[in-house]
Amino acid sequence: MISIRAAAQRGNADHGWLRSAHTFSFGSYFDPEQSGFSDLLVINEDRVDPGMGFGSHSHRDMEIFSYVLEGELAHKDSIGNGSSIKPGDVQLMSAGTGIVHSEFNPSQNAMVHFLQIWIVPARANQPANYQQWSIDPVEKRGRLALILSPDGDKQSLVIDQDIRVYAGDFDGYEAANLELHPGRYAYVHIARGTVSLNGKQMVAGDGARIMDETALSFTNGRNAEVLVFDLRPNMQPQIGKGRS
Repeated sequence: MISIRAAAQRGNADHGWLRSAHTFSFGSYFDPEQSGFSDLLVINEDRVDPGMGFGSHSHRDMEIFSYVLEGELAHKDSIGNGSSIKPGDVQLMSAGTGIVHSEFNPSQNAMVHFLQIWIVPARANQPANYQQWSIDPVEKRGRLALILSPDGDKQSLVIDQDIRVYAGDFDGYEAANLELHPGRYAYVHIARGTVSLNGKQMVAGDGARIMDETALSFTNGRNAEVLVFDLRPNMQPQIGKGRS
């Protein structure tokens, strides 16, 4: 079963300097039917104006994943990291027992457009950690590149959860398939462009909950960029419930 939720159905927030679309309940947007899926708690599509950003604030017991689509995002945190995140980079911050961080658009003339994704960890009270990796664009071209996994397979960043996250770019005749193990769930988010998922057309901002499927097929892309989450079979996030 593939259940598509259109981009226009997401919650929206406009703070002037920040414009966000919320796939799941977040901040002032609450929908009891959209309180996460499996171990996915948040997918926010954020656009931040030049010279603006999120001041220092804290998190704990959450895996926070940033994926930049346009522009540049500057990161600083309380465990000594300072970095710049650009398109093609994958950033994973494991909040663990607690971390204070800020994210800022360092440009004075260009917006930064990125996805902020929260995944509940398998274990609470673990040490805070930060990882970043730049993907060769060739690895995503017409295929699905593994970018997060619990075991660091294929140079992916290591996440404390039984989840695998893939990124892919598709245009024209490019196509890819992903097999799902029996009983696994999946979620697909279209970051940009248009693409067909198992014959169903999806556009930028659309998301799809996937259950009882054995494979995912991506075809007929038009400047498409997609994220695919291979997930445990839980309907809603359960913090600290371990791995299945």
